[in-house]
Amino acid sequence: MTRNMIAFDLGASNGRAILGQFDGRRLEMRELHRFENNYVEMNGVFYWDTPYLYSQLKEGLLAFRRGGFGELDSFGIDTWGVDYGLLDQNGHLAGVPRSYRLGVQADVDAVTAKIPAEELYRRSGIDPSLTFNTLYQLCRRQREGDAALAAASKLLLTPDLLGYFLTGAVGTEYTIATTTQLYDPTARDWDWKTIGELGLPRHIFTEIQPSGTIRGRLRPELCQELGLNPAAFVAVGSHDTASSVAAIPGRGSFAFCSSGTWSLFGVETDRPVLELGADSGFSNEGTIQGGFRPLKNIIGLWIVQECRRDWLKEGRDLSWDDIVAEAVNAAPLRSIIDTDAQEFYAGGGMAGKVQDYCARTGQPVPETVGEIARCAYESLALKYRKALEGLERMKGEPIASLNIVGGGIQNKLLNQMAADATGRAVVTGPIEGAAMGNLLTQAMALGDIPDLAALRQVVRENVEVETYTPNHTPAWEQAYRKLESLMK
Repeated sequence: MTRNMIAFDLGASNGRAILGQFDGRRLEMRELHRFENNYVEMNGVFYWDTPYLYSQLKEGLLAFRRGGFGELDSFGIDTWGVDYGLLDQNGHLAGVPRSYRLGVQADVDAVTAKIPAEELYRRSGIDPSLTFNTLYQLCRRQREGDAALAAASKLLLTPDLLGYFLTGAVGTEYTIATTTQLYDPTARDWDWKTIGELGLPRHIFTEIQPSGTIRGRLRPELCQELGLNPAAFVAVGSHDTASSVAAIPGRGSFAFCSSGTWSLFGVETDRPVLELGADSGFSNEGTIQGGFRPLKNIIGLWIVQECRRDWLKEGRDLSWDDIVAEAVNAAPLRSIIDTDAQEFYAGGGMAGKVQDYCARTGQPVPETVGEIARCAYESLALKYRKALEGLERMKGEPIASLNIVGGGIQNKLLNQMAADATGRAVVTGPIEGAAMGNLLTQAMALGDIPDLAALRQVVRENVEVETYTPNHTPAWEQAYRKLESLMK
């Protein structure tokens, strides 16, 4: 029997509905629907257009029905981490869900004045310097006397919130819970101590469920509206990085990178690595098998995405391929930025921010599209090396290769730069890593795949990978030393 499954894979810039047809060995994937996703600024606050996202999920389901594929067995949703919606006592949205792009250092300072950063790290294993963490978002709203938080009956993280709208069932999936800085990886439950000390409302947190839990079915009203059967909703690895990592075909000692708006760079472990310390820059997020991913959140293609928005406003309609072509022709390793510097977190005027950073640090100022893009790509590749060396120190052993998955692998220039900067072979694929991990986790929940090892064997049988051989020159070594000096 061939299963029909839909993976809803939502990123911070776009979303997709991907049909997966699985016969127990072969997985055929096809895109049913694609849509834009952008945060909306209103009165100084960034929001997600959640009603629009919900309507786009319905469009994806309609595309399945119109395709005449038969009955839908299941669907799953994966998204970016940390963001959430609040429900009131009637199960309705209490306010518009906010975007993590609102976070500022003052939010971190207000919390660490009560609980030191090192203690927060020991409790959650999450980098306490990340201004966008759910913990800081909630504490800001609490300080502001936010009416939506005061009225809230439940908090649902973005994939659980969208799943609730489709099914009426509530719950919190494990991997998305681990992104919040409110999960205790030792007790494997919400961090009730921190929640209590900060005076956050206990009652809004719902039961944490393992990845692969079947949580409800498509609501009867939607079945009638869309002409579909009551398909099962599987709480997959609903943090998109968890689904991406599940679909990595690697063996042996490898690091992973899920490349997109963010580059999530890490390794898999059975237990959280809490001894790294608050200043390490590493976070312990969950895997679909119930383990952990010590990883570093690196600003990825966000900088170039925002530059492209600037250029579009100027009337330059550049495709991603156009931008890469311009970067190929620009002079190499001319200027380096620390892509994780605070000024690059917020959107707007990004090309100018790159130029200002280079001017302030005494480097040649990139002027053209190609110079700005090449600066961002090369700097990101060097950040990969920095993260890789941190992982090697943590593991106490060398890492032989880097496996990159996600939409970012379409940028072959960046893939080669990653190999050159790290001096390691880079293996790319699958491109739709999150969607593939999402679909195969559904198949595991339905009983068609026994475990993660079998899931990854299916990936290896269904994916063609590409390998990039490193050309690590002295110029790359000199650029890396420059990056290290900028990060001090």
